[in-house]
Amino acid sequence: MEEVCTPLKSDSRLKHRPLTPLRLLRGVICLVVFLSTAFICIVYLSPLAVVGLRLISIRYSRKAVSFFFGLWLSMWPFLFEKINRTKVVFSGDSIPMRERVLLIANHRTEVDWMYLWDLALRKGRLGCIKYILKSSLMKLPIFGWGFHLLEFIAVERKWEIDEQILQKNLSTFQDPKDPLWLSLFPEGTDYTEQKCKSSKKFAAEAGLPVLSNVLLPKTKGFHTCLETLRDSLDAVLSIAVGLEVHLSFHFCHKMTRRHHPLHVGC
Repeated sequence: MEEVCTPLKSDSRLKHRPLTPLRLLRGVICLVVFLSTAFICIVYLSPLAVVGLRLISIRYSRKAVSFFFGLWLSMWPFLFEKINRTKVVFSGDSIPMRERVLLIANHRTEVDWMYLWDLALRKGRLGCIKYILKSSLMKLPIFGWGFHLLEFIAVERKWEIDEQILQKNLSTFQDPKDPLWLSLFPEGTDYTEQKCKSSKKFAAEAGLPVLSNVLLPKTKGFHTCLETLRDSLDAVLSIAVGLEVHLSFHFCHKMTRRHHPLHVGC
C-alpha cells in the first residue's frame, strides 16, 4: 500500500508581499551566485565530462555530467528555501526514491521547472532531471549552453517537425540502467488568463473538455514519450504546482518494468 500524505490545506488566495530592499538584495545575491557558478561549471567542468569521457563511454560521460549538474543544482533549493526564505510544501502520494520516471506537470508560472528541483533533490534524482522545452530557450547565454550539454530536448511546437526530434532524442534514453527524470509540461506554455480564454474557446469549438485551471494539453508529445520509453520507465508522475509555491505531488501510476503494459489515468 502506498503511503499517502495528509492533504494540503492552504488559503487559495494569492499572497502578495512588498518588495523591500532586503528582499531585493537577497534575490540579486541568489541570481548572481547561480549565474556565476553556472558559467564556471560550463567552462571548466563540462569539457572533461562531455568531451573527454564521451570518447570512452557515453554512460560514464552521462554519469559525470549528472554528478556535476546535481552538485551545482543543489545550490538552488538552498538559495531558494533558505536564503530567499520561500516555503515549499509537498503533499499527495508518497513517491519512491531513485526511479526512472516520466514527470508531467501543470505550468502556472514561467519558473515551474525550477520548483521541480526541490522534489528531485529529495528523491535523489536532481542530477538526472531533463526537460522537453521550446527551442528558443537553447539560444539563451550560459543557460542555453548548459541545456545542450545536459541533453535537454528542444522542440519547435510544430508536430510535423517535433515528431522526429522527439523520437530521435528519446531513443537515446531507453537504457533502464541510466537514471532519468524526464519532465514534460503538456500545456506547452505557461498559464495566463488570456491563454486560458483562448484554450476554452478552442476546446468548445472542437468539442473537447473546457478546462478552467489549466490549458488544454497537447497529447502527441506525451504519447510519444510513453511509447518510446514504456519498457524502461518505472512510473509516470503527475505533479500539480500551486500558486503559493505549494507543490502537490500525486503518484499516478506505478508499474513493474518490462512486465506490464503502461496505462495512465490521472
